[in-house]
Amino acid sequence: MFILSNLLAAIASLLSMIFTVMYWLILIRALLSWVNPDPHNPIVQFLYKATEPILYTIRKILPLNMAMGIDISPIIAFLILIFLRSFLVKTLLDISLRLR
Repeated sequence: MFILSNLLAAIASLLSMIFTVMYWLILIRALLSWVNPDPHNPIVQFLYKATEPILYTIRKILPLNMAMGIDISPIIAFLILIFLRSFLVKTLLDISLRLR
C-alpha cells in the first residue's frame, strides 16, 4: 500500500504546485490589466493564453446582472484555487498518510 500512498502524496504535491502557479499567473494578469500592456508582448500573450480558459469559464457562469464594469472573475478564481488547495490537496495527503 505504500506505493499508492506515495502516488497520492506526489499527486497532492503536484496539484499544490499547479494551484500556486495558476494563482500567481491570475494575480499578475489582474495587475497587468490596470496598466494596459502591449498585447503583442510574448509574456502578456502567455498570461492570457494560460489564464483565459479559467477566467472565461467563470465569466460565462456569472449571471448577466453581475456585469458591473468590474471583472470579478479573478477574485472568484482565487477563491476556487484556495478552496481546492485547502480541501483537495489536504484530503489527498490525509488519505496518503492513512494508507501507510
